[in-house]
Amino acid sequence: MAYEQGLSGLAAASNDLDVIGNNISNANTVGFKQSTAQFADVYANTLATTVNTSIGIGTSLASVAQNFSQGTIDTTGDALDVAINGSGFFQMSNNGTLTYSRDGEFQLNSDGYIVNSSGLDLMGYAADANGVVNTAETVPLQVSTTNIAPLATSNITAQLNLDSEDTTPTDSFSTTDSSSYNYQTSIATNDSLGGSNTVDMYFVNNGTGSSSSGDTTWTVYAGTSGDVSDVGTVTFDSSGNLVSSTDADGNASTTTGTLSVSVTPTDGAAAQTINLNLAGTTQYGSASGVNDLAQDGYASGSLSSFSIGSDGTISGTYSNGETKTLGQVVLANFNDPNGLEDLGGNQYAQTIASGAAQISAPGDTNHGTLTGGAVEDSNVDLTNQLVDLITAQMDYQANSQTIKTQQTVDQTLLQM
Repeated sequence: MAYEQGLSGLAAASNDLDVIGNNISNANTVGFKQSTAQFADVYANTLATTVNTSIGIGTSLASVAQNFSQGTIDTTGDALDVAINGSGFFQMSNNGTLTYSRDGEFQLNSDGYIVNSSGLDLMGYAADANGVVNTAETVPLQVSTTNIAPLATSNITAQLNLDSEDTTPTDSFSTTDSSSYNYQTSIATNDSLGGSNTVDMYFVNNGTGSSSSGDTTWTVYAGTSGDVSDVGTVTFDSSGNLVSSTDADGNASTTTGTLSVSVTPTDGAAAQTINLNLAGTTQYGSASGVNDLAQDGYASGSLSSFSIGSDGTISGTYSNGETKTLGQVVLANFNDPNGLEDLGGNQYAQTIASGAAQISAPGDTNHGTLTGGAVEDSNVDLTNQLVDLITAQMDYQANSQTIKTQQTVDQTLLQM
């Protein structure tokens, strides 16, 4: 009789309405993936051997499949908003219990850990004090607000041009006599406590060597104010190229163009020896000047801001202008995302059907990339859902009509 088919159809249409309603209600839920109700026909158990005469007894809900297609990336500008572009899920921890999500709305808790709105920890690779990422295991990610330690200057890189038309000074070198040297420049360096010490460099043209070589040698004096000394010489060929260098004792430099400068800080920090690298310095017939001047030290700094890159790297920017890697967000991929268990709250759990989580950095094989300062919108297409809603409503009405028709037939039989 048509009652069973009609009732199963009503139940199916009701399930379809529930799924569509859930999709519509989550049209603005970040990272939400719409679902589709999938149905299968039902046949009664029979001993009949002729299948041509089998009549189905209705339908049943076979599964509710989620559509994990990409949602629109919506820029928010919030450093802790992260959108996944491609496949993968954020790995979250609920007191050690791992879950997975596409919802990239995060915030910092009072301890500096990156968490979602429910307080679950975002998992990833930790970085040590030097910014080296440990990919051996995933841990809750924490943004440390500890000041970055100072770094004492080890190297000064100076690419200069020394004017080939300069003549040898007649006066003996003195920092207080500008006529006793041809060129001077300075750079601020840092000691082990982060203090600043200005290193002054002076260059004195010693004239050419033998008339057959045409080479020109310059003596280099360097040090901090009041403690400047001869640190060696640099020699240029007739084409203006730096060809050799010696230390203050006349010994050839291990690396051409590299001299050593001794610095005694005034803030109590330990004395330091800084390599002065003049490689790339030239002697051309133009005014002496600096082409590039840099040093590799820095003072202590506090965390000013941070950002999350496409590969998940969390980079901190400090008040001293330095940047440092603070950690790396990871993504989890699954052989069958539809096998995940939906826990609600935009969270999923791994199951046998989904397969084991494949953890890797964003951008690796089969893993999507990240967009910082953005979120992934729900992939619900409201237009299609409203059309599906009308169709489900018509299905429900049609199945109810099947039952009404069967009632009319039954009444006719009873009146015979």
